[in-house]
Amino acid sequence: MKLSARNILPGKVVAVTKGSTTAHVKVELASGLTIMSAITNEAVDDLAIKVGDTVSAVVKSSDVMIGK
Repeated sequence: MKLSARNILPGKVVAVTKGSTTAHVKVELASGLTIMSAITNEAVDDLAIKVGDTVSAVVKSSDVMIGK
């Protein structure tokens, strides 16, 4: 898989929680931090995402907000 995004974070799926239309996929990164992605239930099914899978979280954004 080739992507134009430069922020590709490898990790492992630690939780998948499906709602009525959207699923939340929690990915543990190599550093021990976690990142959460909200994707469609259809995408979870199409990609057969399940706990324990090795995945890549791809961040493509024109803005990154910082809060303090």
